[in-house]
Amino acid sequence: MRILLIEDDRIIGDGVKTGLTKQGFCVDWFTDGAQGRDGGLTEDHDAVVLDLSLPGADGLDILRCWREKGRNVPVLILTARDALDQRVRGLNLGADDYLGKPFALEELAARLRALIRRRCGQAAPLLVHGSVQFNPESRNVLRSGAPVPLSPKLTMLLELFLLNKERVLSKRVIEEKLYPWGEEIGSNAVEVHIHTLRRKLGKAFIKTMHGAGYILGDAS
Repeated sequence: MRILLIEDDRIIGDGVKTGLTKQGFCVDWFTDGAQGRDGGLTEDHDAVVLDLSLPGADGLDILRCWREKGRNVPVLILTARDALDQRVRGLNLGADDYLGKPFALEELAARLRALIRRRCGQAAPLLVHGSVQFNPESRNVLRSGAPVPLSPKLTMLLELFLLNKERVLSKRVIEEKLYPWGEEIGSNAVEVHIHTLRRKLGKAFIKTMHGAGYILGDAS
């Protein structure tokens, strides 16, 4: 899942980006508030981690701008632990969750996964489709109870389909979800990933919608 991180502290930002990437997230990181605000308006992210004290644009102003423009992406704000007023203002402006600094990366990742599940209408922590079961926390995949080894990119692709069961995903959308800004994408990378995922999980697991993209196949 693609995450927008807006954090001007480079030590915190680098740690969050590295840690979330290892846990299966695709992370776009901005240190400038105005640039992050614009990135949130032009790109389709699954969730946002938003610091409030930023150069270029204040975090609460960024949140207000997004909500006024109809951007409903889940937003988790980062605050100092004693900043009760900031947390209340952020939640009243449309934030979905908050986390006080300092924080554990594992908790941040868990909160982001919960926000994304709720946005996609998935209440259960495990994602299941037919005989395939995926644990977003452990990144483990089972098919008919047997482990299926997948590369990080294939695991991200599987999670994308499982969170969008009835949605046709175009090649462009898949590229945007799997690759952060600045990462080179091969011209046939998506087709190769789809082919490999079918080989691992069954030819009918992903259906091609000619001229439109791909969608999960029949669960049976």
